[in-house]
Amino acid sequence: DWSEPFPDLLPPSQRAARAEANSEGADLGGGTLHGRFFARAQAEPDAPALRWGADGEATYGELAGRALRIAGGLAAAGVGEGDRVAVRLPKGPGQVAAVLGVLAAGAAYVPVGVSQPEARAALILEQAGASLCVDSTELARLEAADPLPAPAGPSERALAYVIYTSGSTGVPKGVAVSHAAAWNTIADVVRRWGMGPGDAVLGVSALDFDLSVFDIFGALSFGAAVVLPDEEERRDASAWRELVSSRGVTVWNSAPALLDVMLDDGPGAAAGLRLALVSGDWVPLGLRSKLPEGVLLVAMGGATEAGIWSNYFEVGEVDPSWSSIPYGRPLSNQSFRVVGEDGLDCPDWVPGELWIGGGSLADGYLGDPGKTAASFVEDGGRWYRTGDMGRYWPGAVLEFLGRKDSQQQVKIRGHRVELGEVEAAVAGCPGVKGAVAVVAGERE
Repeated sequence: DWSEPFPDLLPPSQRAARAEANSEGADLGGGTLHGRFFARAQAEPDAPALRWGADGEATYGELAGRALRIAGGLAAAGVGEGDRVAVRLPKGPGQVAAVLGVLAAGAAYVPVGVSQPEARAALILEQAGASLCVDSTELARLEAADPLPAPAGPSERALAYVIYTSGSTGVPKGVAVSHAAAWNTIADVVRRWGMGPGDAVLGVSALDFDLSVFDIFGALSFGAAVVLPDEEERRDASAWRELVSSRGVTVWNSAPALLDVMLDDGPGAAAGLRLALVSGDWVPLGLRSKLPEGVLLVAMGGATEAGIWSNYFEVGEVDPSWSSIPYGRPLSNQSFRVVGEDGLDCPDWVPGELWIGGGSLADGYLGDPGKTAASFVEDGGRWYRTGDMGRYWPGAVLEFLGRKDSQQQVKIRGHRVELGEVEAAVAGCPGVKGAVAVVAGERE
């Protein structure tokens, strides 16, 4: 009978394996992103928190004091819980202090890249409903204020940050992430691979790229340090090598291409590293062989809409039959489905759309209930439809297969870019009747 629904073809053994991989209920603690930093600063004020340049350094106590002065200035300007504050500062200690200050005032931060076109930056500020934009001038004014006596302690379900990603209509989308969602990811990554006193992460990612959330709070919540390149050095591999060797960097976190470039001088460039986290794009099959033996390479995956990362795979010996590094398994309190066009879970080896569920999901797209409803769906739980294609291998191991809408959305150095946004921007230029955006080159 053709009117009958299509039968569920997922064997019970595969369903059981996936249920085990997707198991939730891990106790990763709670609280706000900034709360643990300020507790650390009170307990160990002289511990190093930030390093920059040849010899720049700020302790936990110094950074906390600076953040509380910024929070005091924000509070004096009427900023409080439920507000959103834009941060548009170059990479450096002031940028980190501003982020902590915004959160200490009880607000959420909205990163805006200093190299963003002014029209796009203005659109983000308008859409976000930002109470204030902290740029270099505003930062100096805020720091002259009396400090807050203590950081605000909003609910862990309160909004922590809004990161804008590319939109297909030319309008960027603001992904709204709570403290609890981001913390679930950060706490699990630190639990698995460690981060603490003696560690230092190199913060190469821009503030409006969500890897920076882990750089800041994965380090500062657990007593580690963040090593900051200058804004001008953020894309300079020779500067990264110098910082890794001279400033005690032990943890690397970036898109795979950046680590690949950093290692062009040979494995000696990674001397001192113990952990390399790579995500946001295909991981080259030969990347592991370029690292020293003592460095653990972990391929991560996920989406901004699912709290930084949702899955991991520790890369050891690469199987010659692989065409790509596996996506691996879900992080704690996160889950995956591979869903076919019929809305049913696909059996092993059958491609489908990757759906992410669990405790790290974003609240949705700020001010856009229509897009939120289209991407965050209820189906026996709340799921984010990634638009990525994947499949399960036997044993509930995931493989990433690329974008479902690869003609509309692409990855550029780990950033998702909607070609429609590029086309809309070009078409809006004087004298341009129409525009088509394409990507030249293929992935490795």
